[in-house]
Amino acid sequence: MNLSGVTWRALTGYDLPAVDKIAETVHPDFFETSDVLAERQRLYRNGCYLLELGERPAGYVLSHPWRYGSLPALNAPLGAIPEGADTYYIHDLALLPVARRVGAATRIVRALTKHADAEGYQTMTLVAVNGSIPFWEKHGFVVADVPELYGKLLSYDETARYMVKHLPR
Repeated sequence: MNLSGVTWRALTGYDLPAVDKIAETVHPDFFETSDVLAERQRLYRNGCYLLELGERPAGYVLSHPWRYGSLPALNAPLGAIPEGADTYYIHDLALLPVARRVGAATRIVRALTKHADAEGYQTMTLVAVNGSIPFWEKHGFVVADVPELYGKLLSYDETARYMVKHLPR
């Protein structure tokens, strides 16, 4: 279901306090400092958006190019987008409960997919947490078995899974 007044817009530095509050609410077990979240926005502005519900912050997405088969550490600065980045990584998609089931997540995933395709990436990747695997599967992602990532995935929790979506070429 889509509702009027549900808008994704470019995330700016002014929005970061709202992002912190949303992250604390949605991901209390996956804490990341304000500095880490702000760095994602500074490094790749084209992949960072704020969801507004009636002009009030209700969600955000942070995404950026990365290397397939590897993960940025949780709550650690990236420093830079890696040379030779070959996948488009969705670092975080977080919606407050009030913003769920209105079609906002589907809209931003479609927009990010178009962006990744336009930039020439053959895959999109992410870590699914909080029981979100069915949502991501609905959007064409599949669980990828990459044994080298098991340790990093455990830093999220036992149920975290690395997922990949292959883009048509």
